[in-house]
Amino acid sequence: MTYLVGSSLPDLSAGEHLRRLLARPGILKMPGAQNGLAALQAKAAGFEALYLSGAAMTASMGLPDLGIITVDEVCFFVRQVARASGLPVLVDGDTGYGEALNVMHMVRAFEDAGAAAVHIEDQLLPKKCGHLNDKKLAAPADTAAKIAGACKARRHLFIIARTDAAASEGLDGAVARAELYLEAGADAIFPEALTSAEMFKAFAARMKAPLLANMTEFGRTPFFTASEFEAMGYKMVIWPVSSLRIAAKAQQDFYRDLMKDGGAHNTTDHMQTRQELYDTIGYGDYEALDKSIVKTVVPKSTLSQ
Repeated sequence: MTYLVGSSLPDLSAGEHLRRLLARPGILKMPGAQNGLAALQAKAAGFEALYLSGAAMTASMGLPDLGIITVDEVCFFVRQVARASGLPVLVDGDTGYGEALNVMHMVRAFEDAGAAAVHIEDQLLPKKCGHLNDKKLAAPADTAAKIAGACKARRHLFIIARTDAAASEGLDGAVARAELYLEAGADAIFPEALTSAEMFKAFAARMKAPLLANMTEFGRTPFFTASEFEAMGYKMVIWPVSSLRIAAKAQQDFYRDLMKDGGAHNTTDHMQTRQELYDTIGYGDYEALDKSIVKTVVPKSTLSQ
């Protein structure tokens, strides 16, 4: 209930909103929200910031996460999530959609769409999910140039540098890259696909910057809770594709049952009711707004005809 019928316009930028959340004690929990409805549900559950995953966006389009969607397509998702929730949104910027100038364009486009933050990774195209094998890394200086370009272009966006180097260059390589990205202006670091608590702790001990942890399922990282990541030295945690996986599994089961039963009558107990959906999206608030708009009446002329 924030886009057309919110009580007021925000008094600060999305990036500044995120910075204020990060200035508080504790870890900031950012669940993945792949569309406006998911964003509203996450907000209703009490989350104060959201994450927009490239893997979730592409999967929802029926595509693999290989860096093949465009800035404009991502902005379509950013607008949904930011408008619906009014919360600061961290967006997966993949490799920046090109070189430094392309990254600068991406930053301005994401800001205009309502994003609060973006992370940019040091892979080469075609990029892969950070938890897969045979990732090809860009030269550290090339990624640093992208980070510098992003910082030069931003008006308020919070810039996070992601490094995928731990898998191929070890912890020392990942730390060296992270330090270079911080020198280029990054506000925070995202070390991807660390494989143990010891590794997370060791990386954090060598960094003087806010850190983001990725708690994705079915990957290289063991399960840790938000409080466990906080104890290891991390300021932010994302669950990038969890909500999409839950929704996709439920949808898959529904279609199977619909084909088998010839109707949806046996699955209504698993559905959100019409009233629950309307309450979630604020249907009544939009109706009330529509009724409040006064119809224009053209005054009669006082001039003689």
